[in-house]
Amino acid sequence: MNIIETENKAPLKTVSSSIGHLLLDMGKITEKDAERILKFQKEKSMRFGEAALALGFVSIEDINQALSYQFDYPYITPDKASFNTGLIAAFDPFSKQVESLRSLRTQLILRWFERGFKTIAVSSAREADGASLLASNLAVVFSQLGERTLLIDANLRDPSQHKLFKLNNHHGLSDILVGRASTDVVVRIPSLLNLSILTAGATPPNPQELLNKDALDDLLNSFAEHYDVIIIDTSPLLQSSDAQIVAKKVGGVLISTLQNITTLKDTQEAYEACRSLGIDVQVALNAG
Repeated sequence: MNIIETENKAPLKTVSSSIGHLLLDMGKITEKDAERILKFQKEKSMRFGEAALALGFVSIEDINQALSYQFDYPYITPDKASFNTGLIAAFDPFSKQVESLRSLRTQLILRWFERGFKTIAVSSAREADGASLLASNLAVVFSQLGERTLLIDANLRDPSQHKLFKLNNHHGLSDILVGRASTDVVVRIPSLLNLSILTAGATPPNPQELLNKDALDDLLNSFAEHYDVIIIDTSPLLQSSDAQIVAKKVGGVLISTLQNITTLKDTQEAYEACRSLGIDVQVALNAG
């Protein structure tokens, strides 16, 4: 058992600063604002961002966010987004909690993805063990690394990724598997550049049968041609066989555990249930 602690605008051609381009693309300033900033910048011999701050067009948070895009490390501010604040990797990327997530990301790269795999399932023993939040935050930190990342909600019994990212869930994975939708229902997250989400879709009466379909294998193989990392959120291991079905298809599972909540007995039982099927298992210890 491996334990891991754990709408676009065309920018002005006259805006030479990449910060200026980013602020325009982010909708923080208008083209008219940019013209005034450029004039003030030239008069005062200062950087574009400093001029924009001095004129009151943007805040220091706006500048920091633009810098994060400039250095390929996007994040968002809680007051400017509709995401659930549990997505700490998106809102507070320099916190100790997210540093632990980055360490987990590194361990997964070394122990799983560098072995040639692109897809991993994320599950837990029980519902309260934090698998969905772990999956979503891991997807964010992989996207921040510059990896084309797809997060799939395969918890067809009690999906939550659409709630965390505040997305429409009218069509998703279940609809693709029965031929009622295409991969066009995958949603790109503009504020997180390299992150895309496939929600669970309509709740089916037969989740195990759907996940057992060859259509899921075909879908994952197709996604692997377009994404570097695919993270699949699944239902709890000890509450149904859904997670084992998905994990068996992709070869590996990351089991989320929460300090003072997840019992050793449950963790061991979930681990053994997967290993008996030949599934590679990683375990993430989360402070909660």
